[in-house]
Amino acid sequence: MGLRGLAGLLALTIATIWYLSGLEDYRIFVPGLAQGAAMTVQITAAAAVLAVTAALVAALLKLYGPAPLRWLAVTYIEIFRGTSALVQLFWLYFVLPVFGITLEAYTAAVIGIGLNIGAYGAEVVRGAIVAVPRGQWEATVALNMSRAQALRRIILPQAFAAMIPPWGNLFIELLKTTALVSMITLGDLAFRAQQMNQTTMKTVQIFTLVLLIYLAMSLVITIAMRLLERRAGRGILRARAA
Repeated sequence: MGLRGLAGLLALTIATIWYLSGLEDYRIFVPGLAQGAAMTVQITAAAAVLAVTAALVAALLKLYGPAPLRWLAVTYIEIFRGTSALVQLFWLYFVLPVFGITLEAYTAAVIGIGLNIGAYGAEVVRGAIVAVPRGQWEATVALNMSRAQALRRIILPQAFAAMIPPWGNLFIELLKTTALVSMITLGDLAFRAQQMNQTTMKTVQIFTLVLLIYLAMSLVITIAMRLLERRAGRGILRARAA
């Protein structure tokens, strides 16, 4: 689906939420779900920043780091990819206090989800860097660039364009993973919905709104990443033309 189609679907989703929020059976749930959605957005944004940072560091260490740091990066990637995100959250929030380390629920959520998605993202970054044509590296050697200069000026800008589509998928996965934070007492969208459903048993109304809110948020992410992908593609074309 193109950008216009995605924008149209987003507009339709928002219009549907607006319409339902005006109906008596749905109106009562809107304020609480809006508060939960705000918490979900906060966790998503903070965890996304951590995920990108962790992915970039881990990928570079895995490719170019000294042996101890390379093994540390590999260990991080395999542990967080090979275990459940829910178990990771439980470890951060419930198990670490046994060892004298206590994290607030919000902090545990951001760290757990950010590192989990970052582990998958590290392989995306690594693959994009490796996919840059070897001739680009040879050109940096001819220009007498250091490895750090080559990565910063030549390799990473080209790899960035290849990273955008898979990172869009990872950000949407991150958004959906935030539903797990309700298990460590955070009042996100899923937590608010569960609370309301237990007290009112209005399952259809509550989870219809929740479904539409999640869809709207994921569409915003998709549109933003498509725009970023288009801009990155134009930048590469201008650079090649120059």
